[in-house]
Amino acid sequence: MAFFCPTSFLSLQTFRKYHIFWPVSRFQELFALTFHLRNREHIKHSPFITTSQSAIPVDPKATHMLSTKTRSECRDGEERKGRTRGSTSSSPHLFSLFSAGAAKRRSNNKEKLLMTSKRNDIQPPEKPLSVAEWEELEGELTETVNFEDIMIKQMVKYKSPVDVAKSLLSMVATKKGDISYSLLVKYLVLCVQQEQVAEVCDVYDIMKVRFKTLETGAYSLLIKGLSASDRWREALLLLEDLKKVITPSKGNYGACIKGALNNREVKLACELYHEMLAKDIVPFLDTLKVFFDTGKCVKDDQLKSELLGILLYLRENQLYPGEALMQSIKLWFESIPGEKWEGHVTTIKKSGKCPVCSQNLEDIQLNQEQYNMLKEKIIKDVIQGIDSYRKTDPQELEKFQNFVEKNPPYDIVIDGLNVASVSDRERQSQTLFDVVSHLAQKNLRLLVLGRKHMLRNSKIWKQHIMAAMRKKADFFFAENVLDWPRVTSISSWFV
Repeated sequence: MAFFCPTSFLSLQTFRKYHIFWPVSRFQELFALTFHLRNREHIKHSPFITTSQSAIPVDPKATHMLSTKTRSECRDGEERKGRTRGSTSSSPHLFSLFSAGAAKRRSNNKEKLLMTSKRNDIQPPEKPLSVAEWEELEGELTETVNFEDIMIKQMVKYKSPVDVAKSLLSMVATKKGDISYSLLVKYLVLCVQQEQVAEVCDVYDIMKVRFKTLETGAYSLLIKGLSASDRWREALLLLEDLKKVITPSKGNYGACIKGALNNREVKLACELYHEMLAKDIVPFLDTLKVFFDTGKCVKDDQLKSELLGILLYLRENQLYPGEALMQSIKLWFESIPGEKWEGHVTTIKKSGKCPVCSQNLEDIQLNQEQYNMLKEKIIKDVIQGIDSYRKTDPQELEKFQNFVEKNPPYDIVIDGLNVASVSDRERQSQTLFDVVSHLAQKNLRLLVLGRKHMLRNSKIWKQHIMAAMRKKADFFFAENVLDWPRVTSISSWFV
């Protein structure tokens, strides 16, 4: 099955290089300051923001790539909400290759970064490295292709600190003058994974400037990351952009719903929830949990009605909450003002009776009347369909119904042709035989549905195997189906 992307996405395969137009000394200063200072308050934005394709020199004041304030002023400045700060207040010295103990540190790094039995399975460093150290490490791992790409993948795998990844980006930017789209996306994965919302915001600002379009994976990462920040409304804009290309996933909707509920925008969250259901998207249980967690804090009749509707949705669709959602539902009921609910964790007996409240749970078994309605519905809408002559005729359908009526109930009905087709043509009869034999060993009554061409000896349908199968199961062979669409297409050549 082929998958076709919008044409705009294909342009991402051939990104042009963008360059920074700072003087060399200024360029080095940016990376020295940003990637060697652990306290984030010293920097406002990441330094690898580049200009647009028009190649206009960067205005340091316009792009706000680096704060021009002194360190003391930055420390006294207002903190961005959600930004993770270092635990130390002192400013560390720049790491020098020639400082005391540097050789020993390099030796330790080499031991930690030895490749394992699997190729390219590299253990990332535990602490940030300088540009020279990264280049030295890259030279040692001569068999590794696309060093920086593989290294940042390993950082995601081992959940490395973000500062380590930033030091790798510093090396790439210094060496190549640019950071590729794919590398930025992988860095974004690491930031979202560790809930570094401030870093997500920085990467988003970079990508807005550099790239006109993003692929859907980047949209999903940014939606998830931004929804947990004070810029959560921008995730809603990305969601709207995503709708123009594909149907957003339950994760996309769930992140936006969580962002809205965390900021007490209950009406907006409910609208997104109903939009999901209208598109037949089943929400994550974690998303529903946030609704009930919010209900404990927000006393609102509309929200209460929505929560009761969610419970009805779970019931009608036979969705069973996990322990976390169950506890949230319990605590919400117990928090309703004026209502004295009590929740208890219990085990329901086979009788269906609750040992706590002595109520009988709703039976999910169909009674005879419901079964007959379902049977008629399936025969009419599924077997017959809107045109019963496409695959069968009324006489054959009646013959099949009489066959079923005359035989005792079957435990399993097997679609013979579909089961057989999972194998190569020469092994199809053997594959069906293996399935029938396995089920027959369990003393199950089997019915195999097929077509009459299966009764003709061929490379596919070997009759000695078919004869052995018919001793283990009942068969109903329908008439062969002429491939009408193919015939029509062939005849069109003669029109």
